[in-house]
Amino acid sequence: MNQAKDLKNNFYSMYGADPSVFRAPGRVNLIGEHTDYNDGFVMPAAIEFYTWVAISPRTDRKLVIRSENFQETQEFDLDEMSPLPRNDWSDYVRGVAVVLQEAGRSLCGANMLIRGEVPIGAGLSSSAAIEVACGYALLENSGSRVDRVELAKLCRLAENTFVGMRCGIMDQFISCCGQAGQSLMLDCRSLEYHLLPLPENVHLVISNTKVKHEHASGEYNTRRQECESAVRILSRWYPDIHALRDVTLNQLEAHSGQLPDILYKRARHVTSENQRVEDAARALDRGDLEAFGDLMNASHRSLRNDYAVSCAELDVMVDQAMKLEGVYGARMTGGGFGGCTISLVMTDKVEEFKEKLSEAYEKATGYHPDVYICAAASGAGPVLQ
Repeated sequence: MNQAKDLKNNFYSMYGADPSVFRAPGRVNLIGEHTDYNDGFVMPAAIEFYTWVAISPRTDRKLVIRSENFQETQEFDLDEMSPLPRNDWSDYVRGVAVVLQEAGRSLCGANMLIRGEVPIGAGLSSSAAIEVACGYALLENSGSRVDRVELAKLCRLAENTFVGMRCGIMDQFISCCGQAGQSLMLDCRSLEYHLLPLPENVHLVISNTKVKHEHASGEYNTRRQECESAVRILSRWYPDIHALRDVTLNQLEAHSGQLPDILYKRARHVTSENQRVEDAARALDRGDLEAFGDLMNASHRSLRNDYAVSCAELDVMVDQAMKLEGVYGARMTGGGFGGCTISLVMTDKVEEFKEKLSEAYEKATGYHPDVYICAAASGAGPVLQ
């Protein structure tokens, strides 16, 4: 039984109504890490791991939300004044509802059933998938037009203000706007983007280290603060800069002595990573996968050495991947401190890669990884029956 049909049956058993079903994908970032909240460039792809939402309207102003993953039901009143987070999974849903209404979107009450396939805590953006899927479903349920770029911005705002994670817009944007078979290069300041077809002779292979160090979320916000501090110092000489996106490598080097070493390293990663994304887009345009892979490898080194968001398990996974035949490049993907790596692998070598990488990683760390052979997927939308 497929996911949508199974979810509809479960929904009917719970609520006694036939729902509409929507879904939104997680994502993997090919290159461009920790640049989105610095107004920079990123190159993600949506992946075929989804959050599914079944929904039907209610006659009152309540949201009744059931999570299959957490086996919990939460209820909210859409008219509650100044709602506060509950510090659990439901904040991602409620935060989106709050922000949509604050943006002038009139929402109807709804019964909802949510199923998540995106591994939680793996750096594949399970949070954006639930935000986008629920936002899309709530708008459709209320007869409101869905503008994908606006939805991405509002879902990001919900995560920033209601959940309290100061993420950039990349995750929500690709979950809304991804296209099958394509990566997407996004300018996180202007939100201009263009699609880059992924060659058919390569696959995206995501390898989950199965570790997530507990300090990850706090360190994520700390990195953002460090970047903002570097901008404040550099603005003494360059008053027109607003984010590290505006700083060139030459400008950074010219004032490296005026920055604390840790801020210099953080800024060096962001400025060099932006350049790598632009170079990677050109390499993909001309079909130069070796150059693209070299840029992925350089990205990982920068994340490890300058941004300090890798960890021993991620480094082992990348090192072992690069020893295997048919691999163009590998790097950590996501916020860091555990989670996943992304490797670009020749199609005829992916099964061998999966087997050998799993064996080598488990031998080195004692953890058995999850390895997913993926294709780029389409963004959020209704599931037609």
